[in-house]
Amino acid sequence: MSDFLAALINPAVPFIRYALIAGILASASFGAVGSLVVVKRISYIAGAISHASLAGLGAAVFLNETRGWHLSPLIGAILTALTAAVIIARISQGNRERSDTVIGTIWAVGMGIGLLFIAKTPGYTDPMSYIFGNILLLQKGDLLLISVLDLLVLLSVVFFYRAFHSIAFDEEFARTRGLNTGFYETYLIILTALTVVLMVSTVGIVMVIALLTIPPAMAGIFTRKLWQMMLLSVLIGMVLNSAGLALSYVLNLPTGSTTIVLAGAAYLILKGIFRRT
Repeated sequence: MSDFLAALINPAVPFIRYALIAGILASASFGAVGSLVVVKRISYIAGAISHASLAGLGAAVFLNETRGWHLSPLIGAILTALTAAVIIARISQGNRERSDTVIGTIWAVGMGIGLLFIAKTPGYTDPMSYIFGNILLLQKGDLLLISVLDLLVLLSVVFFYRAFHSIAFDEEFARTRGLNTGFYETYLIILTALTVVLMVSTVGIVMVIALLTIPPAMAGIFTRKLWQMMLLSVLIGMVLNSAGLALSYVLNLPTGSTTIVLAGAAYLILKGIFRRT
């Protein structure tokens, strides 16, 4: 562990600090939005959006290499994730019977397009870095983008907390009370899209859904109120991301995989100790 602490203050390896800061920042949004995702049971939508974001990542990498652009892959991921979120929201509200088909299609096609872009990028580009995460991908500019997105998501959750609470627990009742549930449901899916992009660089698009759902699931063991679940999820996420980064550095393991395994193990242990559903 002393080696990890030494690396944090070593100016020669700034990516360790970037990964730690990114994990702590993203945990705030993951805890808040993830709690809503778990309560509303739309984790499959978050999964589809995260996988579809590979199309934007791949396109950004391709354009940077072939056109000389200087576009952060995170920007490409955000644009694709937002597009997927709007499509899914509109289809889900307009024709719920076919929404599963559309979600599955967006999930698969997004990944397919992203892999095609990466395959056609000149030179060697490892798609696993984006699929399973790579802290070396994080740049200083990405931290600024993550900070802005994090602030936007958190302010939205705080400002529209009552509306999100209503559609998460009883959407039909909220609709009868005159709440524009369609708008808030779409907005929640958009916030979910922005949130999943925050941790793509460190844990990858495949495993980002785990960090969105496991901390709230762990918090749900101890809390019953939504706001308490959100706050505890934030703290749990920060601990898991920091511990996963430290453990992966000490054991020389992939950061994303280590963090997810640690989170899953912690959840199973807590679930075994506190047998409460």
